[in-house]
Amino acid sequence: MTSKADYTQDEWERLRRAPLVGGMAISIADPGGPIELAKETMASMRAAVTPPRQEQLLVAVAQDLMAVLQQKENPMTGFRVEKAALAGQQILDELREVDRIVKAKATPDESEAFREWLLTVAQAAADAAKEGGFLGFGAEQVSKGEHAMLEQLRAVFA
Repeated sequence: MTSKADYTQDEWERLRRAPLVGGMAISIADPGGPIELAKETMASMRAAVTPPRQEQLLVAVAQDLMAVLQQKENPMTGFRVEKAALAGQQILDELREVDRIVKAKATPDESEAFREWLLTVAQAAADAAKEGGFLGFGAEQVSKGEHAMLEQLRAVFA
């Protein structure tokens, strides 16, 4: 089992923000309006602070993220999208690096659980708001862009 002490400060910050970066991937994949963005962000935060498994690493990261959110600090500290056109690729690169860190330092069970958690957060964001349509008519629960991003995330964590 691993804990915060097993990671450098930079590595821990990456792990802590990774669930939210996964949720951001969905928002970037098919940008909607402010209401959709708010729903996706809230769904990401809820899923990020309640990991699907109780592996020690996941619980520690979720508790740390919860503390940052309660203190009204920026949970995305250290991560910035440099160019909007490359946002999706930058997000995928960040999550690949997180996966590399977790695989190198966590137990195999923790590593698997962490990847599962990140995908759960992304799926929660995708499910949070309907996309497209007019006044809700003809909207899709998960858009083609969001489906494509979910597939890319699954490939990152394969």
